[in-house]
Amino acid sequence: MEWLNYHHLHYFWTVALTGSISKASKELHVSSPAISAQLRSLEENLGEKLFVRSGRNLIMTEVGRVVFSYSEEIFALGRELTQTVKNRPTGRPLRLVVGVVDVLPKMIAQWLIAPALKLREPVHIICREGSSDYLTSQLADHELDVVLSDVAFSPNTRTRVYNHLLGECGVTFVATAKLAKSLKNKFPRSLDGAPMLLPIENTEVRRNLHYWFDSLGIRPQIAGEFQDHALLRAFGQAGIGVFPIPSVFEKQIEQQGSLQRIGRTEEVRNRFYAISVDRKLKHPAVLAICDTARQLFA
Repeated sequence: MEWLNYHHLHYFWTVALTGSISKASKELHVSSPAISAQLRSLEENLGEKLFVRSGRNLIMTEVGRVVFSYSEEIFALGRELTQTVKNRPTGRPLRLVVGVVDVLPKMIAQWLIAPALKLREPVHIICREGSSDYLTSQLADHELDVVLSDVAFSPNTRTRVYNHLLGECGVTFVATAKLAKSLKNKFPRSLDGAPMLLPIENTEVRRNLHYWFDSLGIRPQIAGEFQDHALLRAFGQAGIGVFPIPSVFEKQIEQQGSLQRIGRTEEVRNRFYAISVDRKLKHPAVLAICDTARQLFA
């Protein structure tokens, strides 16, 4: 039986990701001649050339691309194995490290994470907030089990990420009873000139709302812009203006009694994602988050 040298394969995989032996050398803290020797050994073992040179860079051959595809699967399975073992120490709670994109409303993050705490075994949750770039680097370093976001992540040269759609819904506009009463009729035209509280500019839902307002010729009066959704909601509950929420939370908001629905649109979509470095999710707590969210959004 012929055995594959996974050490050689890991060097090949790193060179393929970085695009050159010198960059791979810095990433792996191994000399360039050593990496070159490992690549030659792998090519001799497989009986095929894996790279061709293009200037200072190395370009994968057709066989190289096939080997790279398999190596992605192999190392992804290795990471899953390591994480599964590390996350299930005997006699200790299951550990779940969640990254939350900083523009994702805390109410939504809590709602998405809550099912993980309903597992039969105890779960110890660690939540970290940050930008999508920061959280992508944390995923690459295997510091996070999953990231929750309102936008899909794009893969970079360092790591491939997988976006698992949890669900999507429309947008509902809510306000205090006094303000809502005057705006319920003739929605959405009633939003023209109405005081509006919105997320800050660099959010997906804000951009989508602008497109929707423009398409209808609606010009609300922007009374406030907020990075923190809890603060936005506090201003809304104080009667300062109308504000949008994901429609999936509509009943929950109305049951609390301080806010009323003005109207809803399905043309502006909220989407929520669980993002991981593994194509197939394995962590029990992450699976609980994903399965519950998909049922609620269905």
